[in-house]
Parts: sequence; structure tokens; C-alpha cells
Amino acid sequence: MTDFNRHPDSYHHWELQIDGDIAHLRMNVNSDFPFKEGYELKLNSYDLGVDMELADAVSRLRFEHPSVKTLVVGSGQERAFCAGANILMLKSSTHPFKVNFCKFTNETRLSLEDYSRNSGVKSICAINAACAGGGYELALACDEIHLVNDNNSAVSLPEVPLLGVLPGTGGLTRIVDKRKVRRDLADVFCTMAEGLRGKKALKWNFVDAIWPKSKFHAAIETRAKELAAESKRPTGNGITLDAINAERTDTGYSYEHVQVVIEDEKRVATITIKGPEGDQPKHGEAYEAAGCNTWAIKAWRELDDALLQLRFDHEECGMVVLQTRGNRDALIQVEKDLVANKDHWLCNEIILLMARVCRRFDLMARSTYALVDEEACAAGAFLELSMSSDRIYAYDGDKTEMIVGPLSDGALPMSHGLTRLHNRFLATPEQAEKLAKETPTMIAPEIEEQGMCTYLLDPVDWEDDLRIALEERVSMSPDALTGMEASLRFGGAENCDSKIFGRLSAWQNWIFIRPNATGETGALSRYGAPEGAQFDWRRT
Repeated sequence: MTDFNRHPDSYHHWELQIDGDIAHLRMNVNSDFPFKEGYELKLNSYDLGVDMELADAVSRLRFEHPSVKTLVVGSGQERAFCAGANILMLKSSTHPFKVNFCKFTNETRLSLEDYSRNSGVKSICAINAACAGGGYELALACDEIHLVNDNNSAVSLPEVPLLGVLPGTGGLTRIVDKRKVRRDLADVFCTMAEGLRGKKALKWNFVDAIWPKSKFHAAIETRAKELAAESKRPTGNGITLDAINAERTDTGYSYEHVQVVIEDEKRVATITIKGPEGDQPKHGEAYEAAGCNTWAIKAWRELDDALLQLRFDHEECGMVVLQTRGNRDALIQVEKDLVANKDHWLCNEIILLMARVCRRFDLMARSTYALVDEEACAAGAFLELSMSSDRIYAYDGDKTEMIVGPLSDGALPMSHGLTRLHNRFLATPEQAEKLAKETPTMIAPEIEEQGMCTYLLDPVDWEDDLRIALEERVSMSPDALTGMEASLRFGGAENCDSKIFGRLSAWQNWIFIRPNATGETGALSRYGAPEGAQFDWRRT
């Protein structure tokens, strides 16, 4: 079982310092603590363990330090900002681990951008030395990039010329979509292993400012204070995030609000998430007093951990079955209270947490089926999870209900910006708007009539039809299913985020198994060796 829990007191690779309304997060990778044995983390290069700490730091800034209004991301090492993902780690990792590693780092950087966009905390990347590959991709996730103007400091994405792979954390997409770098200049940059320094990096818009070394730190501090003064982020009393711990059982994982049952022979995992029980906080101050163990925080953090366990530790599990349990009205009331108090910093962060976990579920490289029976709590954000699934099977019973909640009208967007209702009803957007505005309760026949389920199954056939559906799905090619599902899940127009996961992840996944990259004579395999790569020159 992979432990995704981290804490600043035990960080090996990052230093988090809070100075009033400015936070400094410095990368200072300790080469003696790789995530796995077999490689050394030189030059601030990173692996999954380094990025787990980064993800934890961003999460703690959100929940524990609401007074922070500007984040400065820098390096604790004089001679290197970040050399990117560790090459020996990539060379020695399995293909699924490489892909999941890239996906996790993508989600972490997107959470940093979400922190700026929706929490109001702008970030500055202070590049004091060489910044390559994944290091520059971290910089691209920040709002501003400031670079020391000397003979050594440069920004680069050297993956194509040096490794025969792509920048795996959204670099290609961000330089053209986010920074609006001209296509021809981006082409030159991405084929220059040495990258760009100072004036040319600024002229071509790969950085926002350059400074002589003597003025660098003062300039960063001045700009951080300016951004903090412009911030309108509401403040309050932060809450402490406790570790999320699951009990490993003979059949899976057991949390307080989430249960995971894994049937290895069937390659099926069933996730059951439970709704709120008992009294819940009604406003922001009550949530501050209740802390991280309140349902609206703990249940979603547990689900997030469960999804990561399945992703990294159960590669052959091809199907995720979603079940929901609990009182539907109680869940809807929690959401109504959160929406009514969304101007409070913590209520806003809780809604954003739900949104990020829903997007993690959207992006699972597994087939996902949601079951809505008479005991299901298919309401509000739990209904969002059901709509995230590839299919919804509903039980044709008198007590089967669905309730569209107040968060379904845009508070929990998918990666491409659409609500799941609009994504579901692309041909009839008026149906999505009607359901979102009316927040209706639908019973079994209406569920089908309103287009909210794939199949409405007769009680007599329920168990047999589900068994056949699951057996059929897991018998198909996992590669074909992954490609099919990723193509079907996100309808409509793309944005930067969806391109990173749809286009980049698909291509990177493919390139990682091509001989030109990872074959015996491929560029990644021969990196650092005396012999250069030998390519199959065919382009198809």
C-alpha cells in the first residue's frame, strides 16, 4: 500500500516558510531519499516522493494558511533550480509507473493553478539557476516566472532532443496555450537542449522578468508584496490536515467514509462512499471549529486517497464500480450550506476540494460504472461522480432516486470547463440547464426519461445483467478501452487542462513504449551512455 501522506515536519525535499501573507516554498531535494532505490536525485531532480511533498504543501497552504496571499516557488540550492524528473528513475520504472507518475505531477501542477484561479493566491517562480524539463514545467504552472540574468541560468524543455520523449507535465501545451508563445519560437525552444537564457527568454515570452543576481531576491520580494496587496482572498483561522489512513483488509481498503473491495480475479474494484451522518456545520466558522474530520473534508480526502491507491498499486484492475450510500437530503443540505457560505474561505476550499477529486475520478484510466439502486445516495456531488462514470445502471424500484444538487450548476467543472450535466447533454443544452436550475428529485421512471441513466434494469434481472456487463467489459483490450474512454468522456471544446490530459497524456503514453525512446538503443535508454541513440526513422 502506497503511503501518500506527507507533513512539513518530515519533508526531505521541500522547505515551506510562511512570512506573513507570503509563503516561500523552496525545492531542496535530498539525494539520500529517493522514492525507490536505484537512483540518486542529483541537481534537484525529482521523483514521485518529491512530488508527493509538493502536492501536500499546496494542500496545506490551502487549508492551514488562509492568510497567505502570494506564493514564491524557488530553490534551496545555489547551482540548480530543478533538473526535472530524474532520468535514472524513468529508465528503471515500469511503463505504467511512468505514465501514472506523469499524471500525478500534472494534477499537482493543475492544483497550483487552481490555487491561483479559484483561491486568489498568485504564485511567482523564482529561477536562480538552470531550470530544465519538469523544473520549467513547474515554473509554467506559476503565474509569473522570474529568471536570474547571468551566463548559467536558463530555461529549457530538452526531452525531445535528449530523451526522445515529450515534456510529461504539460510543458508543450502551457507554452502555447497559457503563455501564448508563437508556434515557430516554441518549435525552436523545444528542440534546443540548452534552452534559452536572459534577454532572449524574456523576448520570446518564456519568462516574465529577468534580473541581475545582485537584485534578484529583492525584486522577487517586492513583486510578491505587490501581488499580496492586490489579492482579495478572504482570510480566517486555518485548520490542521491530519493524515488519511486506511485499514488494509483482505479484500481492499477501509476508511471511515469510503470502502474499497478489490476482486483481483475479476479485475474489478468496488468503491462505496457514504454520505454525512449526524449534525454538520452550517457556516464557515463552524467548519473552522470542526476541523479536517468533518464529513465534507474527510470523505473527499479519503476518496482521493482511494483513487490513488487503485491507480498506483492495482494496475490490472480494469473496472471501478461506484456505489453511494447515505441520506440524500442530508447530503443536499450540506451542499446548500456550503453554497450559501461560499464567500467564506474554508467553504470555498471545500467546494474546490470536491471539484478536484471529481476530476481525479474523471481521469481514471479504468472503466467506471455507477450503480444506482434503492439504497443509493445518488444526490449532489455523489451524482456528479455517477455522471463521471462511463455508464449508469439504475434499479427500477419505488425507492430509487436521483437528486441534482446546487453544486451541479458549475461549481464542480470537468477538466475542459463544462459541467457534467452539459457534458452529458451536448445535443440538448437546454436539458442540462433545466436540471441544474430546478435541482429536481427524480424517481426510477423519470431517471430514464430525463436521460440520467444508461440502463434502467428490472429488479428480476438486476444482478444477472450487472454480472454480464462487468464480465463483458473486463474481457476487452485494456489499451483499446483506455483510448476509447478518454475520447468519449470529454465532449465539446478543449481547453489547456483537457489538452494536457487528453492529447499530451495519450501521446506520452504511446511514446514511452516506442523503441525510439525506451528500446535497447532508444534515447532514454542510452542517455548518459557513450553510444548515441539509434532510431527507426519511419514516421507514421
